[in-house]
Amino acid sequence: MISIRKILFPTDFSECAKSAEEYAIALAGQFNAEIHLLHVLADLTTMLPDPGFAISLSKDDLAMFKKEAQQRLEKIRPEGFSPPLRVVRALRTGNAFVEILKYAEEARIDLIVIGTHGRSGLVHLLLGSVAEKVVRKAQCPVLTVRPANQQSATTK
Repeated sequence: MISIRKILFPTDFSECAKSAEEYAIALAGQFNAEIHLLHVLADLTTMLPDPGFAISLSKDDLAMFKKEAQQRLEKIRPEGFSPPLRVVRALRTGNAFVEILKYAEEARIDLIVIGTHGRSGLVHLLLGSVAEKVVRKAQCPVLTVRPANQQSATTK
């Protein structure tokens, strides 16, 4: 029998992530599972076009980004969740897909529920999809969720 005790929902707070959030919360309720909400702050040094290119963010700027992300995580309030069901919120800094995979392994996650379209345009073309990388490299099953308003190929 499949046992799902811990579900990881990594979010970038996009509309697509909102669609995945609904699935993650519903599944956590059905399986009486602990839900882990994770946001990864981008490590800006990995996104710079040239290794010699310098960017300076003050400690105050970084603290502000972290505080804002933590506040947004706190606003995610799964309806119907009450003790003994647990909601764990986590904030990491680094490469999104790497941090998601590390967190999943460290927390012994049984299922990852992730939105398919966080990045778009040139950034997606150059760096690829976080969801695609998570699907390819995760040790546990991954459920990908398309945005609610995206048409399928058969309805176009």
